[in-house]
Amino acid sequence: MISTSAIVTDIEGTTSAISFVKDVLFPYADEHLDAYVAAHRNDPVVAHAMTEAAVEAGDPDADDATILAQLHAWIAADRKATPLKTLQGLIWAEGYAKTGLLGHVYPDVPAVLQTWNAAGIELYVYSSGSIVAQKVLFAHTFAGDLTPLFSGYFDTTTGPKREAASYLEIAADTGFHPGEMLFLSDTEEELDAAREAGLQAARLLRPADTPAGATTKHPAYVDFAALSADVAVA
Repeated sequence: MISTSAIVTDIEGTTSAISFVKDVLFPYADEHLDAYVAAHRNDPVVAHAMTEAAVEAGDPDADDATILAQLHAWIAADRKATPLKTLQGLIWAEGYAKTGLLGHVYPDVPAVLQTWNAAGIELYVYSSGSIVAQKVLFAHTFAGDLTPLFSGYFDTTTGPKREAASYLEIAADTGFHPGEMLFLSDTEEELDAAREAGLQAARLLRPADTPAGATTKHPAYVDFAALSADVAVA
């Protein structure tokens, strides 16, 4: 039994299919990036992201065309670059609003999140996608708006997901002792970092998103329903 006061969950491969992000969201952002930046270039958030991207690419004086080319390359490489994630989140937010796109969550997820929330477990998201991207995904699911179930969101501005310091920062920000928290992910290195920080950890081995022969040293579950049977409120 896992006794916890707070659950921090990853998104890709954990609450949501990797294919949705790779095959739907990434191509959408790639297609609309140039037009979105052109339309919103004077927005301070967009301007800051473009400046950050130029710096991260090692060319602070680059023009917009050069920066956009770099951003497209980062999308193709699935680079976890904060300025890219910022822009992707903004583009997706506009896309959800304009197209009626639904953010994918696995069918088992909404009911279990509701059960944990009703039991008094605080729920948080920690994903490499920006906080804006996290919120708009959970706000537009087949089960409706799930954002009221979450107490907070964390992204790469907190730190890399494979470093223990990031999880210590999350614990400090939420006010929980690390041992009171449970981190959920499909990525072994992220779970290792969370455990190093003192959090409990469990791996999602969803059949659609788990490589053949994958092994783990952490408690493992095929979905949230199976996991929920082992979770108790601390």
